[in-house]
Amino acid sequence: MVKKGGLASRLKNLFRNRSGDQLFFENMEEALIEGDLGPLTAAEIITDLKTGVAKNNLKSNEEIFNELKSILHNSIMVNTLLPESGKLNIYLVMGVNGVGKTTTIAKLAAYFRRSAGSEKILLSAGDTFRAAAVEQLSHWGRELGLQVIKQSSGADPGAVIFDTISSAQAQGGEVILADTAGRLHNKVHLVRELAKIDKIICARLKSGVYRKVLIIDATTGQNALRQAEAFKEAIGVDSAILTKYDSTAKGGIVIPVCRTCQIPFSFLCTGEGLNDITPFNKESYLDSLIEVS
Repeated sequence: MVKKGGLASRLKNLFRNRSGDQLFFENMEEALIEGDLGPLTAAEIITDLKTGVAKNNLKSNEEIFNELKSILHNSIMVNTLLPESGKLNIYLVMGVNGVGKTTTIAKLAAYFRRSAGSEKILLSAGDTFRAAAVEQLSHWGRELGLQVIKQSSGADPGAVIFDTISSAQAQGGEVILADTAGRLHNKVHLVRELAKIDKIICARLKSGVYRKVLIIDATTGQNALRQAEAFKEAIGVDSAILTKYDSTAKGGIVIPVCRTCQIPFSFLCTGEGLNDITPFNKESYLDSLIEVS
């Protein structure tokens, strides 16, 4: 989980040294900002907290902390990404370069096999912009014993997705996990490319399940919120997965992504191993983020 010394430590010190409420709330807002909740979300939460404290006449540290935790808990949205049995499930995995898309695809494949009994899983190497991405996905395919549908470097990613769906339909496939390029710096190209892939999937998938999944790196702070806004604007996002959660002392980016973008989270990843993925749980996430005891 999150390293010690982050938001939880700041909150613990605030409650321990609490004096005047005005300075207390100002310092708490600053702590939330530094914990990756961002200025806007932090201000909203402090406003909600002050309202709750006044309305319910909360006095003790425990009461105020529990009110804060309740507000944060209610801010977090969670959903499940498990495949639906008897249907072709397509997961379009998106995110900027470096967030861990390809490794997360491998983790999802292993998790779906382990927890949902999915065996007929295909990996689609849709990030044709980077040869290393195709090579990495091919490596995971060999490790997992899964078929990887790919074309040469620089090929049309839409064609790769088309071929993958055709192969899955011919073989009775259950799950497609499709990689995509992450060139967010060229937003126009990103939107155009994702829109084309989205159109192909919608046209080819007659009666299956289609989910657009955004990978968010916990170490990137407020940049992750801007990424979420960009991908949601491009084609929409059904769910998010938080990666590298063990590599930050902050990790609060989940809350502004949920509150601002209305994007739920489904999984949390730590480490590089195939089993380093767990369903997103509000309680355990908040315990690691803010628990002060």
